[in-house]
Amino acid sequence: MEKLLGVITANYSTKYPSVLSEARPAASVPFLGRYRVVDFALSNMVNAGIKTVGTIMPYNYRSLIDHIGSGRDWDLNRKKGGLFILPGSAFGTSRTGSRFLLRDLEYNKVFLKRSEAEYVVLSSASFVYNMDLTKLIDAHAESGADITVLTQAAKAKDVDVTGFKVDGTRVHGVKHGVEFGDVAFLDCFVIGREFLLQLLDWYEQTDYLDLFEAMAADYERVNVQVYDYEGYVAPIFNKDTYFKSNMDMLDPKITAELFPADRRIRTKAHDNAPAKFETGSRVSNARVSGGCRIKGTVSNSVLGRNVIVETGAVVSNAIVMQSCVIKTGARVENAIVDRNNVVPAGTELRGTPESLLIKEKATD
Repeated sequence: MEKLLGVITANYSTKYPSVLSEARPAASVPFLGRYRVVDFALSNMVNAGIKTVGTIMPYNYRSLIDHIGSGRDWDLNRKKGGLFILPGSAFGTSRTGSRFLLRDLEYNKVFLKRSEAEYVVLSSASFVYNMDLTKLIDAHAESGADITVLTQAAKAKDVDVTGFKVDGTRVHGVKHGVEFGDVAFLDCFVIGREFLLQLLDWYEQTDYLDLFEAMAADYERVNVQVYDYEGYVAPIFNKDTYFKSNMDMLDPKITAELFPADRRIRTKAHDNAPAKFETGSRVSNARVSGGCRIKGTVSNSVLGRNVIVETGAVVSNAIVMQSCVIKTGARVENAIVDRNNVVPAGTELRGTPESLLIKEKATD
């Protein structure tokens, strides 16, 4: 595994950004109360034995830097290898949502050249899944392909997910957005380091494009093979997919698959006390993080760290992020409440299952 180099790209936006991603990059959006979306890409790489990982930063990198730090929580604070913070470029003229912008890779060519790795594993930070990447890496090495991309049959229409046109197992085209049943790209692939550097030279004049867009006319000479993944996957590009993926975590079968004991998802350590459920509180089918204090009613919801639900308050079918306070008699339903908000007593924040209400992050 010393022959592997990891690169995570976080310098991108989505077609339909929400207020959740206005204050932070998509990679550092909270997930299931205690995680950030980037944790899955980082953990998948570390669990595959990759000991050198570069993370390409967006312009609004503060929350992402604060979360990953030196990489200690992923065992990447090491003298040889470890976590590298890499600069991202300004966006080019390509469509919004390019996750593997050639300009980002070109800016960091020195990082690639200085490595002695044989293969590079590249990933975005907008998909939630837990996969043994050694299977993808081994399949790439055995096939002799130039690039091996991780894919899955699309479960729904999504304009932000990249789709591939495939003949057998070989890619011969790319398209923006997927429909149900299409071959969906999970934004993870393996490529030879020397070949990646060669591609950067090929497409030097079109560095404003995404790598897979730039290759559009070259799929006949570049052997791109698909590797199908059948496990749980959640793309997180808009408020609806974000909400659905968090609600999926209320299903014990899905959480058992996503968080197996032998391949854990790591995150930044917090020294929180356990959640406290006061006498008279009612909690059902909910994920309640450490430091919470529950006096009211919580059902079918996900609560981040240090959330307080006061007596008589009701939280139903909602995501309430870190350090929020739901005051006495308040009601939050079909909603996403970003961190540090105080919902006043007697107030209702109520959306519908088809039209979620989002309360933006409060000023610290």
